[in-house]
Amino acid sequence: MSRRGVLGGAAAAGGLAAAAVAGPAHAGPGKGAPRATEYVIAGAHVLSMDPDVGDLEVGDVHVRNGRIVAVGRHLKGRGPRIDARGMIAMPGLVDTHWHLWTTLYRAMSSTSPATAYFALNVANGVRCLPSDLYHGARLSLVDALNTGITTVHDWSHNLRSPAHADANLRAHQEIGLRGRFSYGTPQGFPTTSVTDLDDIARVKEEWFDSGEVPLLHLGLAGRPPGFSPESVFRPEYDFAQELGIPVSYHANSTRAQGDLQMIRQLAEQDMLGQDTQLIHALYTTEAERAAVRDSGSSVSISPWSELLIGYGVTPVPEMERSGMLVTLSVDTMSLVGSADLWSVLRLTTGLYRGIAEQELAVSTRRVLEMATIDAARSLGLGDEVGSLTPGKRADVVLVRQHDVATAPVTDVPNTLALATGAENVDTVIVDGRFRKRGGRLLDVDAARVVRETEEALAALLAR
Repeated sequence: MSRRGVLGGAAAAGGLAAAAVAGPAHAGPGKGAPRATEYVIAGAHVLSMDPDVGDLEVGDVHVRNGRIVAVGRHLKGRGPRIDARGMIAMPGLVDTHWHLWTTLYRAMSSTSPATAYFALNVANGVRCLPSDLYHGARLSLVDALNTGITTVHDWSHNLRSPAHADANLRAHQEIGLRGRFSYGTPQGFPTTSVTDLDDIARVKEEWFDSGEVPLLHLGLAGRPPGFSPESVFRPEYDFAQELGIPVSYHANSTRAQGDLQMIRQLAEQDMLGQDTQLIHALYTTEAERAAVRDSGSSVSISPWSELLIGYGVTPVPEMERSGMLVTLSVDTMSLVGSADLWSVLRLTTGLYRGIAEQELAVSTRRVLEMATIDAARSLGLGDEVGSLTPGKRADVVLVRQHDVATAPVTDVPNTLALATGAENVDTVIVDGRFRKRGGRLLDVDAARVVRETEEALAALLAR
């Protein structure tokens, strides 16, 4: 079975119907899925990613009302015992930067000048209807759920109207993963014009303050110095500060942007801090890296997209050793094709060791931290998810140890970072709800999602 076989092959149990883009608010995810308020995941090899909790060769995870109550051996609790023997229990993966809407035209980039990534985004983006953003985001979220990603950062950079923003958010409301929705400017939008600040305020009130998407928080997908003038980046940043929402910038991605020292300019503008995330940042000076580290900002790298678009080889050792908070992402399906964050773990491990010219330069456990606990911290969710810690929300993944692709398991972190793929993910739990079990999505009609996305793309290309 291919890595996408589960997603594209069969309609999953539960058959949750897709919400109409212009229809009323959806009841939310989880319909048809096991909904026990208390249960114990029993007999797994527990990789907690919490040094205080540690790892258990045979252990249990006790969950009540969506929160982890205890992690240990022979735990007692009301409700069912979920047999997890032969599986690895770990926190759900956290992707820190993903343009969800571009999954509408997966793997379409890089075959000609017309399909070069940025040209393709504009060509397709300006023709996108609100429903197109819905379909692209919905397929992304289902793909994420299938592969074991329980938290996403939707860097939504084609919000052409309030209706587009609403359609994009309806996909989140329907599928129900955790994460951040960063409001961005539409494709082809002038770099000299300020984004629609009024609509950001509307979205905050109607979607986030009202609790319509309870597992999401709002952010700003901004444009940094060097990309836009101060008359644009300053009011956008100040508005985000007034609303109390985090900001995210693509910065120092290419050599040319590195020469502009966009991150230095952000520091000089006092725009770095714990609520500031930087994307790519491949070409940075030592002073810029120190400024990022000392400010508490984080960096999201996406090694596959950075290679495939020709930015260069991601300098993982230099970035990580500087003390910056470095996290991982898949970025965009139109360019990289696969939402399998497990492959990003492998690539990151290989880049780190290859650039360092040292096999033992980094452990796979350290790379796993970049996609779990560190990633959660970077999105302001470190107290909620990212590790199997009593008191945190129950975002849990169970990986099969006895599959052809994973057996025999000799070192659990190595197996996860080097051997695992979406097809080995047996169970995915988001906020205590079982969303995938026995390798099958429980409450999403995957075949229907795929079919409707393909129909939407055909209509887009016809336009």
